[in-house]
Amino acid sequence: MMQFTRRTLRCAIYTRKSTEHGLEQEFNSLEAQREACDAYVKSQAHEGWRQLPERFDDGGFSGGSMERPALKRLLADIASGAIDVVVVYKVDRLTRSLADFAKLVELFDTYRVSFVSVTQHFNTTSSMGRLTLNVLLSFAQFEREVGSERIRDKIAASRKKGMRMGGPVALGYSVTDKRLVIDASEAEIVRLIFTRCLAIGCLTALAAELREREIVTKVTRRRDGSSRGGVPFSKSALSYLLRNRVYIGEVIHKGRHYPGQHAPLIEGELFEAVQSVLATRARNLGSRWINRNAPLSGRLFDAHDRPMHATSANKEGARYRYYASRASASRNRSEIPAAVRVPAPELEEAVQRALAAPEHAGSRPTNGAPDADAFSALERAVVHEDRLELVLLAADPDREQPRLIVPWRRPRSRPRREIHGARNQPSSRPMRAETRARLVEGIGKARGWIDDLLQGRHTSTHAIAEREGCSERSVRMTLNLAFLSPDLVKAAVEGTLPDTTGISRLTTAPMEWEGQRAGI
Repeated sequence: MMQFTRRTLRCAIYTRKSTEHGLEQEFNSLEAQREACDAYVKSQAHEGWRQLPERFDDGGFSGGSMERPALKRLLADIASGAIDVVVVYKVDRLTRSLADFAKLVELFDTYRVSFVSVTQHFNTTSSMGRLTLNVLLSFAQFEREVGSERIRDKIAASRKKGMRMGGPVALGYSVTDKRLVIDASEAEIVRLIFTRCLAIGCLTALAAELREREIVTKVTRRRDGSSRGGVPFSKSALSYLLRNRVYIGEVIHKGRHYPGQHAPLIEGELFEAVQSVLATRARNLGSRWINRNAPLSGRLFDAHDRPMHATSANKEGARYRYYASRASASRNRSEIPAAVRVPAPELEEAVQRALAAPEHAGSRPTNGAPDADAFSALERAVVHEDRLELVLLAADPDREQPRLIVPWRRPRSRPRREIHGARNQPSSRPMRAETRARLVEGIGKARGWIDDLLQGRHTSTHAIAEREGCSERSVRMTLNLAFLSPDLVKAAVEGTLPDTTGISRLTTAPMEWEGQRAGI
């Protein structure tokens, strides 16, 4: 009688857990999944199933992304032909994304690998099995999205009720039963800071005084035993503290404030008085900065003979200077000439270059920087659409004042920028300044966190999340930005990526640089 030898099927068990909580236990969720899968593989021993010794465990990784180290090793082994069957406890352990699942099934089919869920008996080789799996995964993805919405709604509702929802604890408070409670010793420090700010009116002087008194920021202990804070107050730290509405018994959520469930530490009158001081100080500093850097102020007019005043704007931490006129008063709006606004550096450079020409001012050099002496010969400047009209001071009062006509056009408000490292057409719209700022900040954070992990300053992403006051998932997603290709980082810094490229898109980009470029 002829005997047939059954083919051995090499089985790889894949396990996953979304968070790191509980992984330190001897028997955790990953071990429970592996035990169930191992029992299933042994039950199929008569079919030639044999478990591979290598472990594919992803602890602390979300199923919404394919960027998981154990999953990548699993896919690499499948591609090399080392695996015949992939065994998981539930389908959503492999992925919670329907699109990713479709890619995985296609990959399994390419290398003739079977997929088995021990709690949901499906066979991916049949069309009905695939349909059932797709329906099941659709519900898994729906559940994940609904869960996220439910958490966001819960946080918003809790904030409206004045409840504390985690995060760093402000100086002057401690936490008892998840509620803010006034800390008597720290409360005196906070009251001192507010009263001295009202008396001094200068954050620089206030920071120096606190340094002399050896008053430092709040010390917070982390779960890993390390601590944060305990350093001298900077101006930014003082500004944040003095504007924190927690001290008047309120909580903030997305720019709106609600009555909190904790006791106020500062009286409302004192708080508002300090806000007035800070606002006045900011306006005065802005005015001084504008006047100090506006050499054409008082001498500049638009084509309608309206004075053009120096002004500035602060965007994403950068200050931009302008000269602007105001619309003329008229009962008929259609007759009102539009206000004129021009960038100050370009205008000043054009005027200074014209005044520095040898036939007008010897051979005075110019570097484009505002210099009051360079404009001393100018009495009046008029801005037209296609030219600048400069009226100079006459050396002889009896002679007509010299006039210069300088060809000039107002710079584009949004200069066209070339797109680097992208497949988009040259005319594609570049990314917004706000998007660029968030992306560059995220890349900086990611590289700093990677350095913290490599240097041992933090032992896990959970510790980083606690320090930053954010979710561990947010930390893991942001860490992916540390592995962007150099040309993408350069394009991000220069703001030349397409406007369709945001931080959420790049945090889910593949690790391979070619794949990153192809996805832009």
